[in-house]
Amino acid sequence: MSNPPQGFFAQQLGAWRSALARASVTIRRQGPSQIQFWFIALAVGIAAGFAALIFRKGIHWLQTMAYGHEDVRAVIDHAAGLPWYWLVIVPTLGGLVVGLILHFFTDDGRVRSVADVIEGSALYEGRVEKRAGIASAVASWITLSTGGSSGREGPVVHLAAVISSWVSNRIHADGITGRDLLGCAVAAAVSASFNAPIAGALFALEVVLRHFAVHAFAPIVIASAAGTVINRLEFGDVTEFSLPEANALAFYVELPAFLLLGLVCGLVAIVLMKSVFWTEDFANHLQKVTGLPRYLRPAFAGVLLGLLAIWFPHIIGVGYETTTNALTSQLLLHEAIVFAILKVVAVAITIGGRMGGGIFSPSLMVGALTGLAFGMIATGVFPDVSGSEALYALAGMGAVAAAVLGAPISTTLIVFELTGDWQTGLAVMVAVSLSTALASRVVDRSFFLTQLERRNVHLAAGPQAYLLGTVRVAKIMRPTSHPRAAPEARCWDLIGDGVYLDGTASLETAMPAFERANHDFIPVVSLGGEGEPPELWGALFQVDALKALNRALAETAAEEHS
Repeated sequence: MSNPPQGFFAQQLGAWRSALARASVTIRRQGPSQIQFWFIALAVGIAAGFAALIFRKGIHWLQTMAYGHEDVRAVIDHAAGLPWYWLVIVPTLGGLVVGLILHFFTDDGRVRSVADVIEGSALYEGRVEKRAGIASAVASWITLSTGGSSGREGPVVHLAAVISSWVSNRIHADGITGRDLLGCAVAAAVSASFNAPIAGALFALEVVLRHFAVHAFAPIVIASAAGTVINRLEFGDVTEFSLPEANALAFYVELPAFLLLGLVCGLVAIVLMKSVFWTEDFANHLQKVTGLPRYLRPAFAGVLLGLLAIWFPHIIGVGYETTTNALTSQLLLHEAIVFAILKVVAVAITIGGRMGGGIFSPSLMVGALTGLAFGMIATGVFPDVSGSEALYALAGMGAVAAAVLGAPISTTLIVFELTGDWQTGLAVMVAVSLSTALASRVVDRSFFLTQLERRNVHLAAGPQAYLLGTVRVAKIMRPTSHPRAAPEARCWDLIGDGVYLDGTASLETAMPAFERANHDFIPVVSLGGEGEPPELWGALFQVDALKALNRALAETAAEEHS
C-alpha cells in the first residue's frame, strides 16, 4: 500500500532538512562549493548593501540633528545662515567623540579605510580587523554628520569588508574564498552607494582584489546587483547627480582639450594626495612635540574645519551639493577655483587629523570643480569648437577620482553609468588615461597603495614584493632535529659573526640577508632578554626560501588566472 500524501511530504521535508544540515556542516568544515558560494555571495551582497544604506541614512539623520536641516544636499545653504559659533562647535564636538572612540577601540588611533581592505585582501586571506573596523565606521559616521570634509564610500567599503570577514571565519574560508567574499562585499557596498552595479563589480576587482579572475566575476556581479537593488528600492532608479540633458562633444577638434584636461587633473590629484600626506606627517610631528593626547587630535581638526566653514560652508560634509552645481555649470570661474582649493585644504585637515571618512567623494568634487574651471576657460577661448562646460566638469570629475583611486576602468564606468552617453564616455576616457598615467608616476600607483607604502606594506610593486612578507621563516626553516639540518657548530660560528635571523622574521628580511651573507643557510634563533644568549631553532636554507617564494607566486598566478 502506498504512503499517504501527508507522509510523503513529511518524508521529503525531513530529507531537505537533513540535506541542509549536512550542507551547513560541510560548508563550515570544508568550505562551500561553487553553487553554494554563489548563494553565500548573494547573502553577503545583501548584507553589505543594507550596511551601505543604513550608513547613508544614519548620516542623514545625525546631520539633521546637528545642523537642523533634513535635505542633505541643501545643508550648505542652510549652514550659511547658522550662528558662526555653531559651525565651530559641531565639528569640534564631533572630532572629540571620534577621538575617544578611536582611542578606546583601536590600538593606534587610526581610522580603517579602503587601504586596510586592500591589505587584508593581499596579506590576510581576505580578512580585516572587526573591532577596529566597526569603531572606524562609527567614527566616520560621526565625522561625516558633523562637518568632516571626506567621503562615505571608504567607510562603507571597510564596513562591508568586516561583514565578509565574519562570514569567512564562520565558514572557515581559505584565502581564495575569503578574497572572493571580500570582493563581493565591496562590490555591493559601492553599488549601493552609487547605484552603479557595473562599476561596483569592477571596482572590487580592480582596486581591492587587483586582478580580474574569471572565477570571481560571477559571484561579485551577483553581490553587486544585490547592492544596487537595495539602493533602488529605497531611492528609486535615479543617478547620484543631476546632469544636463545633453553634452555635445565636437569630435576630433575638441579631444586635444580633454588630453590637456587629463594632465591638469593628474596634477590636481597629486596635490590632493600629497596635501593629505603632508598634513598627516605635520600632525604626527606636532603631536609628538607637544605631547597632545591622540584622542584630542580629531577635535583640533574639527576646530580648524569649523573656522573654515564660517566663511566657506561648502567644505561641510561629503559635498554632493557643490559637485552637482559644478556638473550643471551653476558656479562662476573664481568660485570653482576657490572651492577646489578650499576642498583640498579641508580634506587634508579631516583625513590628516584622523577624523575619518574616505577620499573618493572629495576627489569627485575637486575633479568636477577643476573640470568646470578648465571648461570655462576652454570654451571662452575657443567658443566655436567647444562643447558644454558641464562636459569638462564631468570629465574632470572622473579624471581626478581615477588618479586618486588608481582605478581608471571602474571610475570611467561610474561616470558613464551616470550619463549613458558614449560620447561623454569617450571624453572621460581620454582625460582619465592621462591623469592616471601622470599621477601613478609620482605616487605609488594610488592614494591607497601609497598609504600602505608609508606603513612599510609594499603592495604597489606586485606579488613578487609583498608575498615575501607573508612567508614566515619559522615555517620553512629546518629545525635542529631535521635529518638534513645545518651543522650546529657552523650555525654558532655564524651567530657569533652576527649572521642570523629572528624566528619571527619573514622572507622580506631573509632574502636580503642571503644576498649580504653569501651563505647557503642562515641560523634562525629566538632572541632572549638582555644578557641572555639566543636560542638556536634551526637554519633557513636559501633553496628552501626560494622554493617557498616560488610556491606562493604560483598560487597567486593560479588564482588570478582561474
